[in-house]
Amino acid sequence: MTTGTIISLTLALLIGLTLGALGGGGSILTLPVFVYVAGIPAQQAVAMSMVVVGTTSLLGAGLHWRQGNFHLKATLLFAGTGVIGAYAGSYLTSLVSQRVLLGIFAALMLVTGIAMIRRDTERDQSGRCRLWPCLLIGAGVGVLTGFLGVGGGFLIVPALVLLAGISTKNAVGASLAIIAVNSVGGLVGQLQQVSLDWGLTLAFVGLSAVGMFAGLWVVQKVPSETLTKAFGWFVVILAVVIGGLAAAGVRTATQAARSHEAFARHSNTYL
Repeated sequence: MTTGTIISLTLALLIGLTLGALGGGGSILTLPVFVYVAGIPAQQAVAMSMVVVGTTSLLGAGLHWRQGNFHLKATLLFAGTGVIGAYAGSYLTSLVSQRVLLGIFAALMLVTGIAMIRRDTERDQSGRCRLWPCLLIGAGVGVLTGFLGVGGGFLIVPALVLLAGISTKNAVGASLAIIAVNSVGGLVGQLQQVSLDWGLTLAFVGLSAVGMFAGLWVVQKVPSETLTKAFGWFVVILAVVIGGLAAAGVRTATQAARSHEAFARHSNTYL
């Protein structure tokens, strides 16, 4: 077992904790760990990330359900229209460069993070998710998720809290269920194109599950208002990092993989 593998498995605990406590952050953290720490090729890492995030999120959603931190109506509405929105939004991705895409994503994260930090917690008391607003919000979040290709939880949780009037604790549970559904849909397509390192993937899932239990403990002990602000600051910090990378023109692992494939295809034409 290499040093990179050991470090990546250790970080799996942090990823599980993040998903369990905040209902998001898994895909943003898991993919870079697989690519830059474990040394997994980008396309393979995408599929492995979906297995890890999807499985851990499903476990977390079930545990949140048992503890009463869930909102079934919001989950069904958001997941139903979100899948359709994500499918439609995915066609918009090719219209802009990766640098612009990351810039938009960072700006969106910054706005939602600040909104979470400054939010008036009194609106948590309604706990309602009215039919048409939630259907439309779910579709809109789905379009953004499909367009940006990253981070459902960072869009779902703020949307549930800020726009649907759901408490942060319930939004975390609902977000995990929605992420699990989206991960299954994405994984079905990925498995037709790549093979997985199942040993590393399952080890990652196991350690993420341990971290998930730690995250659930945090949810039970920490007030909803504190979780909301913590989530907001987490989003803001990541927005600054991603925005800085976009401004500097740093290529992502996916871009590098695509460039390598294009070069290989070009070279093969001369063989």
